[in-house]
Amino acid sequence: MPARAIGTATISFGLVSIPIKLYTTSESGSDISFNMLHDACGSRLKQQYICTKDGEIVDREHTVKGYEFTKGQYVTFTADELKALDAVATNSIELTEFVPARAVDPLLFEKSYYIGPDKGGERAYKLLSEAMVQSGLMGIASYSARGKQYVVAVRPFQNGLIIHQLRYADEVKAWGEVPIPDLPELKPTELALAQQLIAQITHETFDPSKYEDDVKKRMLELIQQKVDGQEITAAPEAPQGKIIDLMEALKASLGMTGAAMPAAPAAEAPAPAPAEKKKSRKKSA
Repeated sequence: MPARAIGTATISFGLVSIPIKLYTTSESGSDISFNMLHDACGSRLKQQYICTKDGEIVDREHTVKGYEFTKGQYVTFTADELKALDAVATNSIELTEFVPARAVDPLLFEKSYYIGPDKGGERAYKLLSEAMVQSGLMGIASYSARGKQYVVAVRPFQNGLIIHQLRYADEVKAWGEVPIPDLPELKPTELALAQQLIAQITHETFDPSKYEDDVKKRMLELIQQKVDGQEITAAPEAPQGKIIDLMEALKASLGMTGAAMPAAPAAEAPAPAPAEKKKSRKKSA
């Protein structure tokens, strides 16, 4: 079943304009969700808005949106005023620069959307995709929607394009805020074992289909047992042995993969002591 577009826009670079359609990259309804029910009768509950001042229940038709400009002080907006706030949104994705794909850290990626060509944009769409494939670059642009301006990255994907909504620099917590103590020096043998362990499970490509959500699968099985009228209980946690010594942990890990242990670096033999010179004796006449 063909995907349904969630929006339209125009990508431009230079004087080239490409009408496009945006598609979600995620499957809907993939998460397991629970509803809140009344424990007495099992009926589903609905949320209500309660006034924090007088405790009264407020119907949705009597709610307005407000912005807190100072503590406890709000300015409210009508529906038309809210539309005016969103009027700055544009459907233009103007690529202002191109950078190497490795220049954008995945930490900045927030959301992703597939891009397909809209009517009349097929040739320019393919041109941009092929040009970026051959150059190894991706485009950076600003894009306004839903009352906010986003910075986005457009890159080739499969036989088309994908767009990533990026976080602004001030939206990313600085690494310097993470408390990192002074790290100890590593032993050469530790590093050799770690490198061998990594090599044993290294692959040239990543296949996401190898990975499944086992937790979700188990939850669905337990839910089906409950639907069938069976009781469910939590499985006891399997005891795990603790390996304190790092070298022992590395050796045990290599043993799990069936890898041979690397030879320990040979100790240098001490240099032989210089031979003592024999003192010459003068023969008596």
